[in-house]
Amino acid sequence: MRCDKGKPGYFSYLLRLWETEDEGRRVWRVSLELPATGERYGFASLPELFAFLEEKTGEERPLPAESQTD
Repeated sequence: MRCDKGKPGYFSYLLRLWETEDEGRRVWRVSLELPATGERYGFASLPELFAFLEEKTGEERPLPAESQTD
């Protein structure tokens, strides 16, 4: 496991997902809780969750094939 820029090489969260309605659309809401401290993070969408995890891990999702340029 690689650790860059002082980031830890391991994360542990309790993940909660629930579906709700927002202006007539069904959307997923998410919360993450750090078991050791009870600290919680809330997200209004899955993309927000993914952005948070990407920031924490230093990872970036690849662009879809049709969006990539050579």
